[in-house]
Amino acid sequence: MSNLEIFSLKGKTILLTGATGYLGSAISWALARAGANVLINSRNQKRVQDLVMAINADGLLAESAVFDITDEVTVSEFFKKRAGLPLHCLINNAYAGSGGTIETASDEDYHRSFEIAVVCSSRVLRHALSGLRLAVRACKDASIINIASMYGSVSPDLRLYSSIEDSNPPFYGAAKASLIQWSKYAACQFGPEGIRVNTISPGPFPSKEVQEFNPEFVAKLANKVPMRRVGQANELQGVTVFLASSASSFVNGINLHVDGGWTSW
Repeated sequence: MSNLEIFSLKGKTILLTGATGYLGSAISWALARAGANVLINSRNQKRVQDLVMAINADGLLAESAVFDITDEVTVSEFFKKRAGLPLHCLINNAYAGSGGTIETASDEDYHRSFEIAVVCSSRVLRHALSGLRLAVRACKDASIINIASMYGSVSPDLRLYSSIEDSNPPFYGAAKASLIQWSKYAACQFGPEGIRVNTISPGPFPSKEVQEFNPEFVAKLANKVPMRRVGQANELQGVTVFLASSASSFVNGINLHVDGGWTSW
């Protein structure tokens, strides 16, 4: 195998939750361009179909995986239909939540954030295990990648935000910190089977809309980064392909920061 071939995802099937958002779409394209058949997950059927059609139109492989990760029944039904098929990689990227502070956050905010970040990741993994184990039998390797956040390791600087509603909330970082720890647990449990579990913690990756319509906020974010700029969605592509591929075959239990050095201060 050549140096470049170890990064290839050809012949591999990868399920990506939260696949149609700003970062999810970029990751979907990267996986497909590396040769994978990408199972595009979201609750929104139209957004899934649009992304699948765009990837297919480029001569690449993608399939619809429309189900609600918060619904045990629909998750179970999806994987029952895939019984006997290998799943080489699972990427838990889905998240939903609002802004706020400790003073404004409700109990439900915490419950919802933790459910999406941790409970749903555990639920999807539990149902995906048979497929991941089939992949290990065939390829001697399977990978789980959980998308966390730098705010799972450090606190947001509330001085950056213009209002309470826009502030990065306490339940977000708390849920992502839980996801990082849960991933380490999973890495230790499933590592002996050849199933690797790692997390990626993105730093400041404001959406295109924020970059276009709120340049002052983006400039504040950039000033906090040693590289003096924010991240672009395509800058998550390489690290994701690396952790999904055999190039990272002995990488297990890490939390990889992609933050331009933010957490190094």
